[in-house]
Amino acid sequence: MIRSLIRYLKGYVKIRVEGYSPERFLNMCCFHHILIWGLYPADGSYELYMQLSGFRRIRPFVRKTHTKVTVLERFGFPFFLARYRRRKLFFGGLLLCIFLIYGYSLFIWDIHFEGNERWTDETLTEFLASEGVAPGMLKRTVDCPEIVKEIRTAYNDIVWVSASIDGSRLKIQIKENDDTFRKDTVSSGTGSSGTASSDGQNPEEIETAGEGDATDLIASSDGTITEIITRSGVPQVHAGDQVKAGDILVLGRIEVKNDSGEVIGYQYQHSDADIYADTQMEYSDSVPLTEPEKTYDGKKRFQFFFRFFGWTASVGTVRNSFENCEIYTKEIQMKAGENFYLPFSFGFKEARSYTAEERTCTQEELQKKLSLNFRRFCEDLEEKGIHIRGNSVKIHIGENSADASGTIYLNERITREADTEILTIERKEPDEPVGTDD
Repeated sequence: MIRSLIRYLKGYVKIRVEGYSPERFLNMCCFHHILIWGLYPADGSYELYMQLSGFRRIRPFVRKTHTKVTVLERFGFPFFLARYRRRKLFFGGLLLCIFLIYGYSLFIWDIHFEGNERWTDETLTEFLASEGVAPGMLKRTVDCPEIVKEIRTAYNDIVWVSASIDGSRLKIQIKENDDTFRKDTVSSGTGSSGTASSDGQNPEEIETAGEGDATDLIASSDGTITEIITRSGVPQVHAGDQVKAGDILVLGRIEVKNDSGEVIGYQYQHSDADIYADTQMEYSDSVPLTEPEKTYDGKKRFQFFFRFFGWTASVGTVRNSFENCEIYTKEIQMKAGENFYLPFSFGFKEARSYTAEERTCTQEELQKKLSLNFRRFCEDLEEKGIHIRGNSVKIHIGENSADASGTIYLNERITREADTEILTIERKEPDEPVGTDD
């Protein structure tokens, strides 16, 4: 492949050698290191391929061996230039195309996400645009570590992010939190409220925080504690305790005592713990008794469009084409190779006409809709890491309403942060001894 490319760039010819002594001509070419290939006999002569640089040196050999050399075909870039040397616009357009491709390669034209399920591409694209990261920006201005940091800061449930540039595409890989970080062991906690440590650390080894950074963990809802894993802070509850919303679960303030057991100060921490509790949630849903039934009449209209740097040119229209219609859009972004995307895209919109009539749903259809809505609601809870222990949801279908209501029994993480109350200890100065004169 590389050899063929070099030959094409340098240029080569196909020639026929005939006459008194063509074999002597071939020997002289080999003796003077003139490269030849593709040699085969043809009707008392020889046909072969020779580089253009070697062809320019064979005139003395032809004269000395009394042979005749005929050029049959010409190949390569030098002959291409000679053939189109008067077509200045062609070469000008070729140079302009090369310049544009090079210019386009300096920009990002596509942002691609992988691994995101909870957060859609549109949501993440809008967030990056608000941070100044959008298609059309220069590659040299793309700060991949900063993009990773911004995404991790904005989305707490994204545990891993990778950003890289492939061609003219910004590729972002995401790992979302499946909320499976429950530990196999449960923190033992402490029975004393004086000094406490988590994960078996000594009080001296606990990493302290400034008073302004100290936080407690409080309950976000009512429930019964089922599991507590404390990493920093002083746990205030144990498994089996019932808590109310707003109760302190982990305290970010640790008492410091002297040998006499007196509190002489406090250490403040940023509390960190996984606390799960059995909770309840009231569920209600309703669906209309009627729904529109669509009947397509086969009428269609199309609109073809072309986008370039945000500018759009279109042919045809689908807006207000029919009284009732559905519009389908398909858009293709042009690219060169796998990752070299260009700022051009084209596609079409299709409007399909239909007539809508209201019809009354059957009890079976209403029950199926309500069951489907409830199943999707439960799936959303499971995706958020909330375990469903059971439910008492019932479906009620009457003449004027169709609804589902009841209680869902959950096991979920119930912690949220709150600022720790800062306490001060007043130090009492010892009384000075009173002296007496004898």
